[in-house]
Amino acid sequence: MVSRKAENAVARIEARVPAHVYDTMQRAASILGMTLTGYLLATAGENARRIVEEADILRLTAEDQRLFAEALINPTKPNAKLIRAAKRHADLIIPR
Repeated sequence: MVSRKAENAVARIEARVPAHVYDTMQRAASILGMTLTGYLLATAGENARRIVEEADILRLTAEDQRLFAEALINPTKPNAKLIRAAKRHADLIIPR
């Protein structure tokens, strides 16, 4: 959860863009009745949120979902390598 303080924090972005791109963004903002800053926050912020969401969400096909659920319900027994790795981990890591 984002704290209220972090939510209200402000950061500055500076960017050099070709004049024609700036003019197009300014016109788009005007058409929408927004300031350029508001337009940039709305469009770039939404695009950034979508990209992060897509990177964070694992999407599985129906068959992959079935196989995943099956593996959770009926896990395979650990092999010798996994047992050795778990023992090495337990020997190296101090429990809190």
